[in-house]
Amino acid sequence: MKKLTIEDVAQKAGVSKSTVSQYLNNRFKYMSEATKNRIAEVIEELNYQPNGLARSLKQNRTHMVGIIVANIDYSLSIGCIRAIESELQRHGIQVIIGNTDENPEHEKKYIETLIARQVDGLIVFPAGSSGAVYDKLTEAAYPLVFMDRLVDGVNAHSLLLDNEYAVRLGVKEMKRHGHEAVALLSLPLGEHAITPRKERISGFRRVVEEEGLVRSEEYVVSVPREEISAALGRLLRLPQPPTALLAANDLVLGEILKYANREAIAIPGELSVVGIDDAEFARIYNPDITTIRQPAHEMGMQAARIMLGLIEARDATVPITYRFPPSLQPGHSVAAPRKR
Repeated sequence: MKKLTIEDVAQKAGVSKSTVSQYLNNRFKYMSEATKNRIAEVIEELNYQPNGLARSLKQNRTHMVGIIVANIDYSLSIGCIRAIESELQRHGIQVIIGNTDENPEHEKKYIETLIARQVDGLIVFPAGSSGAVYDKLTEAAYPLVFMDRLVDGVNAHSLLLDNEYAVRLGVKEMKRHGHEAVALLSLPLGEHAITPRKERISGFRRVVEEEGLVRSEEYVVSVPREEISAALGRLLRLPQPPTALLAANDLVLGEILKYANREAIAIPGELSVVGIDDAEFARIYNPDITTIRQPAHEMGMQAARIMLGLIEARDATVPITYRFPPSLQPGHSVAAPRKR
């Protein structure tokens, strides 16, 4: 059986091969709706499958973008990836997703593998790698976008939350309800001081001082996920324990809520809680948890659009760091502290 070609489609549709090629590459600027519809009908009628490999070799493009995520468990990661994939697919580009589990060596391996597969660009949630991993990419003006985190010494488009403002929103919400002893729980900074954790910890110290709240280094807790429960126990057994907790991300919030359930700690009766990241489980917990929302969808859409621009014109843009504003999502997990 003869393999169908682009010429077969062109002849049956009554158009030129170049017009069919323009259609297959989503270039419709000078194409009428009637022509687009006719080509689509013929492609469906003939069940024509474009030769992706041949197109890639001819255009020096694979129409694939790699997404390397530090931790796919984060609600931010999931929200961003969904938006990125949706927007890129709308432009005929597929994605390959790799999860590094916060391991810089895994990240380096994914970068090498995806570059070897000749993806058109990389969108990376860095795991804390040093800039050396990206040097060759930036020197070659390779399409590269960072999400959620910065990498020291690497000049690339970067999109992340205004982390200090996120902490400020959470602390001020607690103060508004009368809390003076507020603690922050975070995952560890890591060897390369992961950006959101670093900025949220430093921002917390700053806003506590500015708002005249209780200042204590014991109220700044930075431990691995599996140690959060033990750290919480120590924190709440202090001579002057905090009356409110700010969870630096959704994973920490989940551990706090599990601890509260296990120890029968009433929220907000005995302990007020606010989480950064608008995790879905925060809405279904009883009571629903007050959170600081990251605009994950908007961040993902912007990342995809930047990537599309970089692919089309590699050296046409100056790298920019985009900061997205958080927003307070009120729940019922913050109330006035109990009088001791």
